[in-house]
This record gives sequence, C-alpha cells and structure tokens, in this order.
Amino acid sequence: MMYAPRSGGVKRYLTAKQTWLEKSRPDIRHTLVVPGARTRVDGEGLVTVAATRLPFGDGYRMPASLTRWETVLRLLQPDIIEAGDVFVPGHAALEAGDALGVPVVGFCHTDAAALAALHLGDWAEQPTFNFWAQAYQRFDHVVAPSQHTAARLAEAGVDRVTVHPLGVDTELFHPARGDRAKLFKRYGLSPDSRLLVFAGRPAREKNIESMVAAVEHLGDPYHLLLIGAGREARYSSRVICADYEREPQKLAGMIASCDAFIHANEHEIFGLVVLEAMAAGLPVIGPNKGGVGELIDSTVGQHAEGAEPQALAEAIEALFARDVEAIAQVARRRAETRHGWDITFDGLTRLYSQLIGRAPRRAPLALSA
Repeated sequence: MMYAPRSGGVKRYLTAKQTWLEKSRPDIRHTLVVPGARTRVDGEGLVTVAATRLPFGDGYRMPASLTRWETVLRLLQPDIIEAGDVFVPGHAALEAGDALGVPVVGFCHTDAAALAALHLGDWAEQPTFNFWAQAYQRFDHVVAPSQHTAARLAEAGVDRVTVHPLGVDTELFHPARGDRAKLFKRYGLSPDSRLLVFAGRPAREKNIESMVAAVEHLGDPYHLLLIGAGREARYSSRVICADYEREPQKLAGMIASCDAFIHANEHEIFGLVVLEAMAAGLPVIGPNKGGVGELIDSTVGQHAEGAEPQALAEAIEALFARDVEAIAQVARRRAETRHGWDITFDGLTRLYSQLIGRAPRRAPLALSA
C-alpha cells in the first residue's frame, strides 16, 4: 500500500532490492505487486492491481479486492512472498501462501498503532495494536528494519522476527554530488548561512511544523530546506520549500549540498532518508527514540531530547558548536561500511533461502471487533 508515485523509503527499498537482484542474483525472479490504476503487467517485474485512489492521498491507493490480489499472487507461482503491509495485500499474501504452500514473510514498514493514535486519537491505539499484533502473528516470519520495531513486535507477541536494517546506495548518495555554492545561489543564501535539509512526505508524523519552528526560533544564520515536505505551506523566508524531486541524482545532489540533515519523527520504523543523508556526507540531527535514534549517535550527528521545537533547536546549536566537517566524514564512512545494499540484500536472500522449503507455520485467522 505504501508504493505510490511520490512515496518515500518503502518504495526506494523495493526498487533497490529489485535492481540489486537483477544485477547480483539473476537466478532469482523478483516481481513487485503494487496498487495502480488498473490490473496489468506494467513492465518487467512489475504488476499493478486496480485500486481506488485516495482523496488528498498524494497518489496513494486503497486496495479493496482481496480476491483480485490473491489471484495475481497465485498466478505468479512464487516460492516465497514478502508482504509489505497487513491489510488487503498482506491478507491476500497469506491466502495465496496457504494455497501455494509457500512461506509468507511480513516486512514491518509501519507502526500502525502509533500512527492511529497520532491521526485519530489515543482511543484508536489499542484496537489498532491488537489488529496489528494478530496480523503479524500469522506470518511465517517477520522482518524488522530496526531493534525499535523488533521490540514493538515482541510486545505484540510476535516471536519469529529477524532484524535486517535497510541500506543505501553509496554511489548515488555521495558527497561528490554536492554543489553548495550553486544551491545557495539558487535560493539566495549567503555563504555563511547554515542550511538544514529534510526530504520526505508532508505527513503529520514527520513533525514538519516542529522543524520549522525550531529554525525560525534560532534565526540567523539558520535556514531549512524542505524537499517535498512543504508543498503549499506558507512559512517565513527562513524556510525554503522545494518540490518533490523525482530524479534520484538531483535529490542526492541537493542533499549533499546542504550542511546538515534534520529528522523529527520519534516513531519512525527506520528512517531510510537518514542513511541517504549520511552517505551524502551530512551529519544528522534527530530524536533519541525510534529507528532514527538507533541510526545516529554523537559520532555521526546530534540527538535531540524530543521532537519539540525547543529540543530540536538545542540539538541544532549543539551540533554546530562541534567540528561538523569531522562528523560528516564519520557519517559517510558509517554509511559505507555498515549500510551498503550488498550487506542488506545478501542477508535477506540468505534468510529467504532458509525459509523456502520449510512448512508454513501460520496461526489460524483471528478477527476481533
């Protein structure tokens, strides 16, 4: 469900996996099954299933036909299915897995309960968590991209979990792509300005307003560049809103041209864009919670004590009181040595090879109101 024209980390993970498999494991046939305007083979390795476009959903679609999704999956005759969510596509994956006798892996990309509480109120958290828990208990295995996510799954009673952090294309996201002088000239910034950047969807959980408030509170010399996240918003001249960038090379160049990256989501499952910023040679400011909190420490950036504007502002000042250039170099080295896609996908293909051939161990379907 999180695959859309303007979607972020999940889509980049899926397309990176497909590209890596084509290059490194041509013996594996990999097919993406995603929502689209109609049901069709939409290119080599890509099948779209008709789904209604969500109003104000930035291109996202809501899968509704369980039968349609299950039929497509069964026709593909896979040896293993990776399900990216627990709703209709995930349910269809489990049904298809039962019919085909193949393992189904749930890849946990979102904390549905935390999002429900944020968007609907605290009353929605527990019922959503119960549904989320029951759904993941049915998978033969679950992949978590962070220890934070694994802990949430353990709390939900899910015990067949492997932690596989996501990775980054260290050739695409590289300090050499940066052109600070050109970017600063484009936006009319003086050379002594300090430019923070965030790239992502304008979703509530990203806490865009908190980042904006922190920079506006600090004043000179700080500015904030929002790539894709500030569309149609009206901020002060201290905040620059750039359109969503479809070209990966241009996005990588924009990020590498800034001074530091900032992320304010305390409930992020992983935070792939944080790795991309580190690979581009940027120190990262982010909360000390969630997936972002796991990715950064004092050697590659600066933890904030929370996602509130004051906490972010203090972290920004603390970072720039240190040797930012040295921190940036360490951030780049960490991305190279720990988070290349080769490391991620080698581990994932080994896990999936082990699961193929095992008898599925799914729990029976349990529904609760």
